[in-house]
Amino acid sequence: DQVLDVVRREAEGCDCLQGFQITHSLGGGTGAGMGTLLISKIREEFPDRMMATFSVMPSPKVSDTVVEPYNATLSVHQLVENSDETFCIDNEALYDICMRTLKLSNPSYGDLNHLVSAVMSGVTTCLRFPGQLNSDLRKLAVNMVPFPRLHF
Repeated sequence: DQVLDVVRREAEGCDCLQGFQITHSLGGGTGAGMGTLLISKIREEFPDRMMATFSVMPSPKVSDTVVEPYNATLSVHQLVENSDETFCIDNEALYDICMRTLKLSNPSYGDLNHLVSAVMSGVTTCLRFPGQLNSDLRKLAVNMVPFPRLHF
């Protein structure tokens, strides 16, 4: 409830609220459980606003927890129901990019987060700078999502 109060307060301060962007991991309990709960609550509160998520998918090679596959499986259902656009980020691919392309022998979470932020920056460039194509979240979804439930 406290988180939703903060979201409501921030939304009330907006002149033209397009939607929400949520970044979370699907492997752990907080991102998978609390993150998808927050997404569903925001969807209830703002049903006509766009919901875009940047979801980090767990990988068996870089797994810390045995329940990661279960958390991810349960979370994906919530994303199908409550998200308009889901940008899937593969944890294993992040490690591979750090090791093979960036030549980091032991990538830290900071290195992985830096890569994720670069991806998010690239995806949202059209929203932050003037242009004709994909100038808001809804237009981005129209051009990227062929069918509503195929928004991954």
